[in-house]
Amino acid sequence: MQKHIIGGVPVSSLTCDQLASQLLHDKNEGGNTPKLVFSMNGEGISAYNSSCEFRALVDQADLIHPDGMSVVWAGRLFAGGAFPERVATTDAFHNVARLAQKEGLSFFFLGATEEVNEKAVASVQLAYPGLKVAGRRNGYFTDAETQAVCDQINASGADVVWVALGRPKQEKWCAENKSKLSNVTWLKTCGGLFDFLSGSKPRAPQIMQTFGLEWLFRLANDPKRLFKRYLTTNVHSIYCYLFKSRKNKS
Repeated sequence: MQKHIIGGVPVSSLTCDQLASQLLHDKNEGGNTPKLVFSMNGEGISAYNSSCEFRALVDQADLIHPDGMSVVWAGRLFAGGAFPERVATTDAFHNVARLAQKEGLSFFFLGATEEVNEKAVASVQLAYPGLKVAGRRNGYFTDAETQAVCDQINASGADVVWVALGRPKQEKWCAENKSKLSNVTWLKTCGGLFDFLSGSKPRAPQIMQTFGLEWLFRLANDPKRLFKRYLTTNVHSIYCYLFKSRKNKS
């Protein structure tokens, strides 16, 4: 799977279906520790180029997919049309779930509040009745409880752990705890996925998603929290796209 440098970050060129197929490939390949599968958008590009700690975490990923439309556009403008489509976690989840249901693979849902986590799992079980949900745990636990969380995941036998702890906490948790998890194929970061699965938050209209304006929809719904973040990260990510993107010729 070819990777291209977008805003300094090595991002894989693939589709939602190919991401799902990669899970089956990694499951069949086996291994002693989970693969780290991260997503990348404009905010992540900015964080990667401004935080040494976050950059070190992202550089440990086995696969990074283009979650944000701005990443896709940057690939098309500066990396020779690198990406066939946007692989948003909220969309790709369903491709992975359909494959997991077919192949008998199981999920563990880690993160969000207890209410949101529970509703997200119930929604997934309704949509995919044949999918194995091995377990779930809300994201409110201390560092001292982390080993118990890992033990719960190991006991569940889950193939994929969806980690919704927010950036950069979710990337840090995955990198620090992958060695504690046995028989897990993927640790997949997923940000606000559970909010959308549970119906707690609406997604932007499709036309806004198509034109890369999902961030604007979120800003309109939560301006107090997001205005300063988007004001700084959007401008910085554009700079990174312009000067730190290239097609991988290997």
